[in-house]
Amino acid sequence: MTVDVSVVVGTRPEAIKCAPVILELRARGLNVRLVSSGQHADLLSSTLRAFDLKADIDLQAMTGTPDLSALTTRLIERIGAELSASPPYLVLVQGDTTTALAAALSAFYSRVPCGHIEAGLRSGRLDAPWPEEMNRIITDRLCTRHYAPTEGARTALQAEGIAAESILVTGQTGVDAAVWMAARQDAPSPRLMPFVGKRLIYVTAHRRENQGGRIADTLRGVCAALDKHTDCTAVLSAHPNPIVQAEVAQVRHERLVVVPPLDYADSIWMLVNSAAVVSDSGGIQEEAPSFGTPVLVARDVTERPEGLAAGFIRMVGTQSLRVEAGLTEVLADSSLRNRLKAQPNPYGDGRAAGRIADDVLKLLGT
Repeated sequence: MTVDVSVVVGTRPEAIKCAPVILELRARGLNVRLVSSGQHADLLSSTLRAFDLKADIDLQAMTGTPDLSALTTRLIERIGAELSASPPYLVLVQGDTTTALAAALSAFYSRVPCGHIEAGLRSGRLDAPWPEEMNRIITDRLCTRHYAPTEGARTALQAEGIAAESILVTGQTGVDAAVWMAARQDAPSPRLMPFVGKRLIYVTAHRRENQGGRIADTLRGVCAALDKHTDCTAVLSAHPNPIVQAEVAQVRHERLVVVPPLDYADSIWMLVNSAAVVSDSGGIQEEAPSFGTPVLVARDVTERPEGLAAGFIRMVGTQSLRVEAGLTEVLADSSLRNRLKAQPNPYGDGRAAGRIADDVLKLLGT
């Protein structure tokens, strides 16, 4: 059977944000091939299962611990071979990962049109996030169709010379996924039952640019805020990266509970049920506004300024004093969540996948 669309993913965020699109395209009768690069194999497969999806092709590129150059080379070779063996009419990639970059370049070399989901995000700094900022700039140059999540992303693309007719503002597919998952949750999973009824702070940290002491500093700020707010418990979903784990081990507090990486459903439950979030994640900045949950961003810059302008996110960096001050201020504002819940999510309305599917069908002439 001829493949209409190949969707290439390699990490958990890609799986989350591509799942609504895959489901929508298949519901409309297209033959969609889901290709896993294997970049983050364990987290990827478990996340796909949350949407009743599994990879049709697993390239298993993440053997050993290759550096970025070796990983990129391996991905280009394996994705390119897959596209040559069974060329689709269209390739879809998402975001700013090494997988997205390699798949877009492979599609370009194979002369297969490529669409970029989440096109146009820019921090304005090549070192933050690193290497993701460069990945997405190059990916956008390689792609022929650009699915921008916001008007700001469209503006950024046009400022770089991307043709206006190739850009479609769709909203963020991650919002589709978050709303979909939250609507299907009747009760928390057993691992989260101990946190039911508690005033929670959800904490995540993983970015490369925050390694080397900055993650530990962020956690010290969280602990200082816990000392001031004795009714709160912080739940840290600890990334499996050994460097991150070593920083987490430096910080202890009786109400800082460290748990293994939460699966997607559990992460959404935490967003819905937390008083505040401290995170360096991009996806969480987009998801949390759907539930009126404020996010303190443990980074110096963000490529998602819409949430900042609307008051959903606050930039606190990673210095412990700034994290403590920002978290203390948010926790002391008893009406903040109600105010945020009254506002729409600036990143999307939960219908982005449908807009992308409409466009794909038009491109394929079906």
